[in-house]
Amino acid sequence: MEVIKRFGVSIEENLLLKFDEFIRNKNYKNRSEAIRDLIREKFVSDEWEESDKNAAGAVIMVYDHHTRELMDKIINIQHDYENIIISSQHIHMDHHNCMEIIILKGRIKIMFELQAKLKAIKGVKHSILAKSTLAENM
Repeated sequence: MEVIKRFGVSIEENLLLKFDEFIRNKNYKNRSEAIRDLIREKFVSDEWEESDKNAAGAVIMVYDHHTRELMDKIINIQHDYENIIISSQHIHMDHHNCMEIIILKGRIKIMFELQAKLKAIKGVKHSILAKSTLAENM
């Protein structure tokens, strides 16, 4: 376990009131937990600005599985990116809609490339790239 260091923060009262409300709404136990989370979130965000770095992420997409040849296109694109795809999960949402979650690890620019290709397929209703980290520097 890492050593915990304490430090003081000066902050405007109005901003502190909003922060305390944020803490309550997000169910943090204290300010320290919230500050740690926000700092980590910022580091992950900064990591994703460097497109040549490695990271972890997930493409989440919803599509109409009745669209002609859609599944073949999705699978063919995934095979082209087998080097960054760790796993995928297929979920039946209702009679027409499915969700696919594709877990990724690799170069950030390649993850964006994969997500863009999947999103552009006719029949894909929504697609997002969830950004995470390999936590190498945290």
